[in-house]
Amino acid sequence: MPKNKTHSGAKKRFRVTGTGKVMREQANNVHKFEEKTSSRARRVAKDVITSPADVKRIKRLLGR
Repeated sequence: MPKNKTHSGAKKRFRVTGTGKVMREQANNVHKFEEKTSSRARRVAKDVITSPADVKRIKRLLGR
């Protein structure tokens, strides 16, 4: 059997923690920070845990 390839788009967007949780970045953290409040900008800068409904599919794309 040939090796499975990791999905290039998924590996740029998600990471798996040591305990197996899938982390992702939040939306709205690229530009236009003058329009966003400081508290909102700080909040969206943090990574969050991906929804449990999507974890199985994402892990398959990451080859796990």
